[in-house]
Amino acid sequence: MTITDIRSKDYSYILPDARIAHFPLKERDQSKLLIFKNNQITHGSFKDLDHWLPTDSLIIWNNTRVIQARLLFRKSTGSPVEVFLLEPIEPVEHTQSFASTGTCVWQTIIGNKKKWKSGLLIASTNNKGATYNLTAELVKSFNHRNLVRLSWDPAELTFAEITEIFGQTPIPPYLNRVAEDIDKIRYQTVYARIDGSVAAPTAGLHFSPDSIEKLQKKGIGMVPITLHVGAGTFVPVKADSVADHSMHTEVVLIPKAAIEKLISLDPVKITAVGTTTIRTLESLYWLGVKLASCQDWPEETPQIDQWDPYTGNSIPETQTSLENVIRYMNDTGKVLLEFSTRLMIIPGYQFRIAKRLITNFHQPGSTLLLLVAAFTGGQWKEIYQYALDHEFRFLSYGDSSLLELAQ
Repeated sequence: MTITDIRSKDYSYILPDARIAHFPLKERDQSKLLIFKNNQITHGSFKDLDHWLPTDSLIIWNNTRVIQARLLFRKSTGSPVEVFLLEPIEPVEHTQSFASTGTCVWQTIIGNKKKWKSGLLIASTNNKGATYNLTAELVKSFNHRNLVRLSWDPAELTFAEITEIFGQTPIPPYLNRVAEDIDKIRYQTVYARIDGSVAAPTAGLHFSPDSIEKLQKKGIGMVPITLHVGAGTFVPVKADSVADHSMHTEVVLIPKAAIEKLISLDPVKITAVGTTTIRTLESLYWLGVKLASCQDWPEETPQIDQWDPYTGNSIPETQTSLENVIRYMNDTGKVLLEFSTRLMIIPGYQFRIAKRLITNFHQPGSTLLLLVAAFTGGQWKEIYQYALDHEFRFLSYGDSSLLELAQ
């Protein structure tokens, strides 16, 4: 099967609205857990996840933190305008942008754009007797994206603090409701650390301190990596052929120690939490492949392109590829690897690093569902029908699954 043979209509299904979880459960780890192992399907509870994972194995999870990305303004005429943060431009690095004081520039989507063609937008609020002001200035518009300069007072506050004061949680559009106070807590993993995402890595929402403690008592380790989830995660595959879909770009950050840990472990011992995590791990493998062909190390931040794995060229063993990355980091003095990825994982893809995947149930026709179809060897229809028949809750606040790589 080639890329052009894969049709998006073959990766859709009917999802009744009653099966969509519009709110989180009272307790994180009380969700159902579907288990796909040896081509058999059963289910239990997420709180018993430790029963299904090998002793001395390793969980890799995405520690990105969802930012309060929806900034709401109102013009003097009363017209509302929303500035939705996508990615930083000045400074371009996420950590530096959130540490900025006084001003920064972001690429954004503007809601009700027709009401804001020029001029400044100003939002003000009072908190504990202090007054805070946030100003937005439209710098440039292009391809449905807008560069916006944000300035604030008091200027000594960081942009991270400003987003917490003025921003709202960017819950998914398919929830069809406004964000509530509970979302600020529950649309965030308990291990979130690095600001940068505008959508949660939802497979991790099920982990509670108790469930993590149970895993640790069994000797199961946890290693964090980071992929900042962009708004493109919600873009469906609209083209008839997946070959015509343009995959979005996301930023990856991986500590050197995490890569060294991956080299030392058999993939059968590795469980990836979420499609973002497994996409990060597979992108790491392809970065090692790309670096192997470099006569000189790249000066700019490397990028994995959408179809890099599907060229048909000979490829190295996983350990060899990861060792290429370590050599690159040693030679350039990096302890934290940063690169971007547009990798699109579709049926027929050969997974290299993790043999287990924890993930939620995804939208019809999404790139996430294509990834699940690839991981399960095409048995996604049986898995999703089982979930529907057993009244699983779907999408971001829905139930979970533990999938073993199809043989």
